[in-house]
Amino acid sequence: PSPSTFTRQIGNKGSGADLARHLLDRFELHDVKVEQTEGGDHYDPQARAVRLTAGNYAGQSLTAITVAAHEVGHALQHARGEALFETRQRLVGAALKGEHVAGIMLVAAPLLLALTRVPQVGALVMLIGVGSMALGTLVHLVTLPVELDASYGKALPILQDGNYLHEGDLPHARKILKAAALTYVAGSLASLLNLGRWMAVLRR
Repeated sequence: PSPSTFTRQIGNKGSGADLARHLLDRFELHDVKVEQTEGGDHYDPQARAVRLTAGNYAGQSLTAITVAAHEVGHALQHARGEALFETRQRLVGAALKGEHVAGIMLVAAPLLLALTRVPQVGALVMLIGVGSMALGTLVHLVTLPVELDASYGKALPILQDGNYLHEGDLPHARKILKAAALTYVAGSLASLLNLGRWMAVLRR
């Protein structure tokens, strides 16, 4: 359907899931699924699925429409092979492996220290833990521009240019996207502060 057709549907019965499916088909991403989830709104690149929470999947609110467009933005980043998106995916994989290794080392540290009686073992384990934390912080920092692009480089222009919103809704859609972006900013700052504290401990 054309953008104008879907605009009329939003006024009557269009939901977040309806818009997501419409936009994916519009950009010829027919193989990307739209699914309901309890795990938070997100795009899963492995499953190639836009997943929306119940309220945004079936809901017809401005929030539901805006969130759906944002997650479709991630699907577009993936389909186009955009560098930041691909970098983030690689870093997430590395961070998960790093957390696994760090977890094993932290559990094994007391035993290793008891067996070897070498104080440097504890320092090595702490260094590995901080290294894993640094990788997680890097994921946060790369995630921020990826999220901003999905919101302001993809979702907002799509909603605006395609005339998917009612008159006067655009400023509110911006506020919804800004509020979501601020959560990632806060997460990045918290991760940086936490890493900084551990780096200070290592320097002592």
